[in-house]
Amino acid sequence: MKVAVVGATGMVGEVMLKVLEERNFPITELLLVASERSVGKKLSYKNEEYTVIGLADAVAAQPDIAIFSAGGDTSLEWAPKFAEVGTTVIDNSSAWRMDPTKKLVVPEINADTLTPEDKIIANPNCSTIQLVMVLDPLHKKYQMKRVVVSTYQSVSGTGVKAVQQMENEAAGIEGEMAYPYPINRNALPHCDVFLENGYTKEEMKLAREPQKILDDRTFSVTATAVRIPTAGGHSESVNVEFHNDFDLAEIRKILSEMPGVVVQDNTATNTYPMPMFANGKDEVFVGRIRRDETQPNTLNMWIVADNLRKGAATNAVQIAEYLVENNLVSNTSEAIS
Repeated sequence: MKVAVVGATGMVGEVMLKVLEERNFPITELLLVASERSVGKKLSYKNEEYTVIGLADAVAAQPDIAIFSAGGDTSLEWAPKFAEVGTTVIDNSSAWRMDPTKKLVVPEINADTLTPEDKIIANPNCSTIQLVMVLDPLHKKYQMKRVVVSTYQSVSGTGVKAVQQMENEAAGIEGEMAYPYPINRNALPHCDVFLENGYTKEEMKLAREPQKILDDRTFSVTATAVRIPTAGGHSESVNVEFHNDFDLAEIRKILSEMPGVVVQDNTATNTYPMPMFANGKDEVFVGRIRRDETQPNTLNMWIVADNLRKGAATNAVQIAEYLVENNLVSNTSEAIS
């Protein structure tokens, strides 16, 4: 299995390599790809040193799978070029997510829709992934009507520059700003750019992507996305109105049986999800499960996950694993043997 990691020198790219190594993904040849300014750089994978190559050289090498985490413009330009030479692209940017001809995949939910013809597969937004992992089994049982979500998102979702800004501010050092305001000891209700409707792009991703992943437009999602000074892990306060009534014990049971979801919900022992515990883990954690007492059939929850792992790298690698296990990419039999 010849695998290319595009954007290998970036924050998500680094985690991607870590996850591929941890999960022992079947790689016979690894191509580490980045922009021209990073070509020639050395990176290590499984104690072996690799030289970063450019995108044109990576396309010429015709990898079986290319996992992209290099930004939307790069994906729009280069993903089709990889697809043309037979590569299956798993793209972590927002470039293809709402394209009606492309699948938007969370493996635990809808990987079974993938076929060998899907040459560009979209990885959802980090906040969306953790949200739908919890909503999917509940929707199947109780039928969602409306979801209100407020996010508390880590600076690592913005990138290295934002993490540096937070660390500089905490240390009292003046430096480059990733945000229009300080982030240390602050909260910015501003993730991504503002749109004409007053929402940010991040908020509209949360509104639209769950409907596509669950293949259902009968429910609606409205979001407020906030950036907070944590280094890793996104949190979400979620209010869900269902068509049908529910039992809280059954809710917890359904969620505990969902692959990839961990219920942490015991107020007697102060057990609830937090970014400091989710950081570095692949699961989605849910707690503070309680009935909304202001209206019928409505539930409140608190959902936390590592945005660089399940929110990005791990989900992409899980898609790649599914492709290999189900013979949906070329050279699969060679890779497994």
